[in-house]
Amino acid sequence: MVETVRVVVEHVQPVPVRLGSSRVSRLALSARCFADLQLATIWMFLKPRLAELHGNVLDVGCGEMPYRNCLPPGTEYTGIDVPQASAFAMRGGKAVVSFDGISIPFPDACFANVLCTEVLEHAGEPRKLIAEIERVLKPGGTLVATVPFSARVHYSPYDFHRFTKFALAEMLSSFDQVLIEERGNDIAVIANKLVVLAMRLGRPRLSSLINWPLLLIIIPVALFFVSFAHLAMAFDLGSKDDPLGYSIIASKHR
Repeated sequence: MVETVRVVVEHVQPVPVRLGSSRVSRLALSARCFADLQLATIWMFLKPRLAELHGNVLDVGCGEMPYRNCLPPGTEYTGIDVPQASAFAMRGGKAVVSFDGISIPFPDACFANVLCTEVLEHAGEPRKLIAEIERVLKPGGTLVATVPFSARVHYSPYDFHRFTKFALAEMLSSFDQVLIEERGNDIAVIANKLVVLAMRLGRPRLSSLINWPLLLIIIPVALFFVSFAHLAMAFDLGSKDDPLGYSIIASKHR
């Protein structure tokens, strides 16, 4: 018997990450990182590490290629993504190489670094994608990745997985020096949920007369928890048993 899976339309669509070099873009990023704790923790993890990479970089599931400007000047950058990305407001462009989500269209051992940010949860077969990433990495090459853990369903119907720290360690067991760290904590998770709730309640619709009074209550509560979450992460408070997600650094065997 084949079950039919009902695709739920997202009430709040994810906003693609677009990072520019102008002052306005930097201010917009700072404002978004205050409210969007997933992005804030990803940014805090990626920015210093991408600046230290040496050699060419493959960005798997690159989307709008937002982290390209974080790389050292002159870095050879290649972005790949699936054709479906255009269905989720990803503008992509001619610079993005298309692939099927599993088979990376490049020879063995041709990249010094691979970036894979918030992508593995969308891969139908994440183990095969990891194997492909390992294949195209040069010996001693570096994988820099992030995955969500406590996150709502997004980019449906292409959201398939959530991984624990232990599952990630097993999936990356063929790599050397695998470092997996939590992004955020349970306080950040609560704040993140409240922000999404506020965005959903603020959507104009017929039930707004009921939702908007509730929104007036939720907004100050959300602002308090978001501010508290930033403090909690800065001072290492809260529990990491329920994080926003995980950051990963792994090296291919030499």
